[in-house]
Amino acid sequence: MSSIDTNCLTLNRFILQEQRNHPNASGDLTHLLNSIMTAVKAISSAVRRAGMTKMFGVAGHENTTGDKVQKLDVLSNELFVNMLRSSYTVCAMVSEENENIIEVEADKQGKYIVYFDPLDGSSNIDCLVSIGSIFSISRKTTSGPVTKADVLQPGKDFVASGYALYGSATMVVLTTGNGVNGFTLDPSIGEFLLTEPDMKIKPRGKIYSLNEGYSSQFEEPLKNYLQSIKFPSGDKKAYGSRYIGSMVADMHRTIKYGGIFMYPANKASPKGKLRLLYECNPMAHIVEQAGGMATDGKQRILDIIPADCHDRAPIFIGSKEDVEDYLKFVK
Repeated sequence: MSSIDTNCLTLNRFILQEQRNHPNASGDLTHLLNSIMTAVKAISSAVRRAGMTKMFGVAGHENTTGDKVQKLDVLSNELFVNMLRSSYTVCAMVSEENENIIEVEADKQGKYIVYFDPLDGSSNIDCLVSIGSIFSISRKTTSGPVTKADVLQPGKDFVASGYALYGSATMVVLTTGNGVNGFTLDPSIGEFLLTEPDMKIKPRGKIYSLNEGYSSQFEEPLKNYLQSIKFPSGDKKAYGSRYIGSMVADMHRTIKYGGIFMYPANKASPKGKLRLLYECNPMAHIVEQAGGMATDGKQRILDIIPADCHDRAPIFIGSKEDVEDYLKFVK
């Protein structure tokens, strides 16, 4: 007879426990996170079936930032938008796939704003490399209709951030501002179970991660830093290089094993390529909660005030000592 854990800690149970520790929690955030998990389960199922159902390939148009939109992107975006809109907890959303802020109808509005990249790394779908979803949640600070100022909040004010990784298993890594926890989807019961409590990132790792194909366009401080970890002095060992090209997969490895992930600015992309609100901020929020560090090279990622909902930022993120080493070259 298979052993079944009759007292397993599901994501829902975990969030309800967290809610008990916040004296003024209304339960809305719990409900909102559950809506996101429903979208994640549906996307996970679609990703697993994609090859069978001809969901691979390009849908025939480009999104706001010029990337070709995959069929799965469109599906994932609609799942997120519909689940959030019908949760009655959200007043506005920012999606990578939508040029403008998505405002929820007045009679369905709640107090939260959600930022998400519904399917990150989707150029990797066709070769079966791990892809993921990224999300962050902030609270509307004013009364009255939603304004751009409500939406354009710095990451330090976010109430929760997370990502889902559709890898050999489906995993959600989540922070509600009280540490970081990892939950794995158990398909037999359709629930996320706590499998990695209180995740911490090592102070220093042995892996660096960036696209070195653009190295001719890198700035001097970064070139010098890379030189220092590839050709170390004394008895230090050289760093290994790992780069998948799916931010969720690269960041999950960085959190698990330590090290540094970099997406710098270059001459072609002077502000970097990754988007602040739904890529850099959620990851910075998670990594800081796990004891790591995230900077754009000049300031903490979570302190940046966005000017637009699709603002980009360079990012250097991961183990605290590794990020600090890079910053020594900048100074």
